Amino acid sequence: MSRTRQVADQVDPKTGQIVRYAPATRINHWIVAISFVLLALSGLALFYPPLFWLANLFGGGDVMRAVHPWIGLVMAVAFFAFAAKVGRDNRLQRADREWLRRIGDVVRDQEENLPEVGRNNAGQKLVYLVALVSMLVLLVSGLVIWRAYFSDYFPVDATRVAALAHAAFAFVLILTIVVHVYAGIWVKGSLRAMTRGTVSPGWAWKHHRAWFRDVTKHSTGK
Repeated sequence: MSRTRQVADQVDPKTGQIVRYAPATRINHWIVAISFVLLALSGLALFYPPLFWLANLFGGGDVMRAVHPWIGLVMAVAFFAFAAKVGRDNRLQRADREWLRRIGDVVRDQEENLPEVGRNNAGQKLVYLVALVSMLVLLVSGLVIWRAYFSDYFPVDATRVAALAHAAFAFVLILTIVVHVYAGIWVKGSLRAMTRGTVSPGWAWKHHRAWFRDVTKHSTGK
């Protein structure tokens, strides 16, 4: 199977690795990630004056103000496309509650004591849900405070409320992504999944055993 024709949730017959993310999914993810970094830096500069020096990274305050909302639209389109594709894998189930109750075992690297996990664990599902709600609020509030195009459509009071909501949910999203990135680094092998698209059978067995069983069952035809 060539790398350009990877299909998720299959075993690569050449390497024995399990394909977790196809190329299109990984490209979409990295568009969201790069957009997020740019938005976080420019957003902090816009909302917190002591950090306005970050505007220099964008060529100055005027340029930063102009490009920030456009980058936001790029991120929104990419994120919601990604969210729609992975939404089915992020539905909370009864086993997820037990997984969350035993989060201490995850921290202690004793996952054998946990319920078998499907494609995503409860922590990943919560990150997905928080990000989904945050992005919806950020998109709507961002349009309201985009004065260059929408100043005639919303009263000042609505703009002020939208600006507060935008800042609050941006803060929530930043914290959520920090946790997401930390978890990706802490769980060895996770970064490989989003850079190369594959994980080892051992990784899948340890962290997502129910998903591993499903993938290998379909790959062997049993």
